Amino acid sequence: MADKRGLFLTLEGAEGVGKSTNIGFITAHLEENGIEYILSREPGGTLIAEEIRELLLAVHDEPMSELSELLLVFAARAQHIEAQIEPALAAGKWVVCDRFTDATFAYQGYGRGLSLEKIEQLQTMVQGTLRPDLTIILDLDPSVGMERASNRGELDRIEQEQQSFFHRVRQGYLDIAKAEPERCLVIDASKPLEQVKLDLLKALKQGLAKFA
Repeated sequence: MADKRGLFLTLEGAEGVGKSTNIGFITAHLEENGIEYILSREPGGTLIAEEIRELLLAVHDEPMSELSELLLVFAARAQHIEAQIEPALAAGKWVVCDRFTDATFAYQGYGRGLSLEKIEQLQTMVQGTLRPDLTIILDLDPSVGMERASNRGELDRIEQEQQSFFHRVRQGYLDIAKAEPERCLVIDASKPLEQVKLDLLKALKQGLAKFA
């Protein structure tokens, strides 16, 4: 057991905001500073959770109910936390995760219109007191983000939603950031990539200073 618990860092944003690229900037920064970390994603992160992810994102002949989608997300999260996140944090490693529960509030809450109170109840049941220490939200106009996502290839089930859905998702993220300014840092992802990188690293250093 490590003397000091690791730090839990999440990167959030809707489709096409450049999370994968910017996670690369974050992990490179951690490596340069000799910080031991693991990189994961949600839904997913473990063998079982990745199988749930495939079920969630695949296009099915049978429509998936919104409640089923929500419960599957938290089923994957429960497995992810127990099998990967908590052991890493307890060992003193940092956890860098591509999306976490903020995505559930944004997508299933704001996007689908499911009860935020019910999501909070599931959050407490599945996570206990576990919350990210720092969350970076990449913000981008959904029309630009979806154009980028479309250029990547075939869209998954959720990426095939209407523009209005992603506008609600974006608003969800912005509301979360406004409600929790100490935890959440918003980065304008519409800027040129090099500027986004500089803004990201600046925000990262400022946000993590209190954990030094």
